[in-house]
Amino acid sequence: MTLRRIRRYPRTLLLAIFLLILSVQLVKAASEYDPYKILGVSRSASQAEVKKAYKSLAKEWHPDKNKDPNAEDMFIKVSKSYEILSNEERRSNFDRYGQMDENQQFAQSQHQGFRGFHNSFYFDESFFHFPRSRDFADSKYLLHHGQFNTDVLPDSHKRPYLIKVTSEWCFACIHIEPVWKETVLELEPLGVGIGIVDLGYERRLAHQLGAHRAPSIIGLVNGRVNFFHQAVVREHLRQFIEDLLPQKLVEKITDDNYRVFLDSWRVENKPSVLLFDQIPIVPLLYKLTAFAFRDYVRFGFVDQGDTHNIQLLRQFNINTYAPTMLLFKEDSEKPVDIIQARGMKRQIMDEFVSNNKFLQVPRLVNQQLFDDLCPVKQFHRRRKYCVLLITGDDQAFHPGNKAFLEFASANKKDVLRFAYVYQRQQQPLCQALLHNQAALSPQVVILERRSHAGKVMYRSVSGGWNGSEEDKYHLHEQLELLQKDPTYLRSDATLPELNNEMILIIQWMNSAYDYIVQIYDDLLYSNWREMMPILSLIFSALFILFGTVIIQAFSEPGESKPRKPKPKEQPQPEEDASSRGSTSSRPPKKDFVEVTELTDITYISNLVKLRPGHINVVLVLTNASKNALLRKFAKEVFSFSGTQTLHFSFLNADKHRHWMPSLLCSTSGAMRREVHSDEDEESANYAGHVLALNGHKKYFCLFRPVFTGDNPNDSSSETLFSSDSRRKSRPRSRSSSSRATSIEVHHKLDRLGLWMERLMEGTLLRLQVPAWPSLSEAANSFAES
Repeated sequence: MTLRRIRRYPRTLLLAIFLLILSVQLVKAASEYDPYKILGVSRSASQAEVKKAYKSLAKEWHPDKNKDPNAEDMFIKVSKSYEILSNEERRSNFDRYGQMDENQQFAQSQHQGFRGFHNSFYFDESFFHFPRSRDFADSKYLLHHGQFNTDVLPDSHKRPYLIKVTSEWCFACIHIEPVWKETVLELEPLGVGIGIVDLGYERRLAHQLGAHRAPSIIGLVNGRVNFFHQAVVREHLRQFIEDLLPQKLVEKITDDNYRVFLDSWRVENKPSVLLFDQIPIVPLLYKLTAFAFRDYVRFGFVDQGDTHNIQLLRQFNINTYAPTMLLFKEDSEKPVDIIQARGMKRQIMDEFVSNNKFLQVPRLVNQQLFDDLCPVKQFHRRRKYCVLLITGDDQAFHPGNKAFLEFASANKKDVLRFAYVYQRQQQPLCQALLHNQAALSPQVVILERRSHAGKVMYRSVSGGWNGSEEDKYHLHEQLELLQKDPTYLRSDATLPELNNEMILIIQWMNSAYDYIVQIYDDLLYSNWREMMPILSLIFSALFILFGTVIIQAFSEPGESKPRKPKPKEQPQPEEDASSRGSTSSRPPKKDFVEVTELTDITYISNLVKLRPGHINVVLVLTNASKNALLRKFAKEVFSFSGTQTLHFSFLNADKHRHWMPSLLCSTSGAMRREVHSDEDEESANYAGHVLALNGHKKYFCLFRPVFTGDNPNDSSSETLFSSDSRRKSRPRSRSSSSRATSIEVHHKLDRLGLWMERLMEGTLLRLQVPAWPSLSEAANSFAES
């Protein structure tokens, strides 16, 4: 016995020594942790200085931007330090006792102090890689794949969910645990759904959410997943939930717009709720309530401290010392229900709104509203009779509709539900109840739903409905008989599903907006794993779009349609070439050559702003010579039409008679004399002249027609090809000027092919111009010259 005790003592002693060393190390670590040093601020720093330092460090050490291996740990320390110093109570506790949790007291037992220290610095069994026992409070929030799709996903259309993704061996998950618990305690009573997904056990669900690492915090609204990307601070998580909600849930109400808001029940077909409070911003509790009942009720918020709401406060006699909720239906002057409480609870608000979520006489606009207003009979004591008015939306029906509303207000009973439909919008329903007969006047039908398949028992009130006192008395008598004898409804029918009268385009726009916001959020925070298919589709579409635009912008005019492979050119008789011509500016066959006319519209793009390296070959003609010259011009330049840098145009000298003289006069002095030397004795007839215009470098080469009938080898026909040939041909040109006037029109361009070859060789004389004369200003330029 003694030997056994002696053997046990060393083990106990070793365990005690181990715990002592562990405590010393923890105390040492606690003494080394200083949020002031981490944020780089003094102990007397203001909240503004602390916030500024935190933003700077959080931006610097954010794991998505900083690739340092220690960035995540440093980011967590910065976030925790800011959480301590931004809260005055926590900051005071740390300054006094070196503790971070305001719930911990200095005068605690040693065991409680050690546990408090453990909670503050997130130390548990996972430090030694022992499986840690899960917190019992978290077990009720655990989500499974089937539960998420059947319960949570549909419920996200009524309330937002805050979901934490964690795992057993996640040390960083333990760091955010205190903030997570505080956030849950704050948001869950407001109506926010809470969920926890274990990455190790629910990989299928984590993959569906797009969460591939722990810890991750996800917001779920309307079935849409949003990731939280900021520092894990309670204020940030609260703002994250608030940002997930739609923007126009609650409308700001003042003296200027409250009447329009309350009178909109006719269009919106919903009651209206007004919340009066002293704070200038809409409380999150009110936004969450509005989100849950947005399909049934419209919500407005009134700031009692705003001077623009004095008339509103006086009219409804609002107590300014406590939040007040007013609910209005068809009467915008008097609320049907009021609630006032200092500590407004979510349960109270839900009960208040759910008891009044229908108008006294709502209009049936979809099947969902019909199911909620007139549910299917389940038990005898839960019978619900629907009194339905079939009417119209024209002005003539308004008195009868108003009388029906007055009757419904005076005969409120739990078993009776009053509603109306417009016959024009709900024709299938009305035909089933009226036996396919169009109602010339409003009709009242009393019905009871028997099955979800649409089977009803009903009875039409004889005599129709005009809103007279006699009609009211007769309808009241019918309802009394119905309550005494449930078999009073003897006709049966199967009703079709109601048409959805809601504006679907608005729903589509809201869905598109939510989708764009989701894409922007994913792009901003690099959720690339889910975004890769969408990004690939977007960039492919953009590449195809811009590629097509660029190809069209830089393609030749004649390349808009595919060309057939052109056979080798064979000499053709002139008659055949002439037969292929056309009287229009564009020959009908694209494989011939395309010639465009220089006009006020095409002049800038075809000359002034011509791309560098491109030349526009322009034929000058008149109305009389247009057909013959265009056919001959097309034949001569046909072999050069495949050149990508050449463009072919023509200029009508009868329309722009001053352009050619203005162009020739704008050349330099010596060149001007050479250009005009042969024109001294000639009349200003430029038909048959061809110009090669380089719009970028501002120069041109000139081809002038010369008589070629006597000597076909006469080089004088190529005047102005080069300076040498020009000097030799000048006497010949002058001596034959009298005969040049008698040149046949189709012979004027006989040597154009040779001139084009020398143009491509670059051996022609280039005449420089300071600027291209405008077609509209050519006359003025010529006069100034």
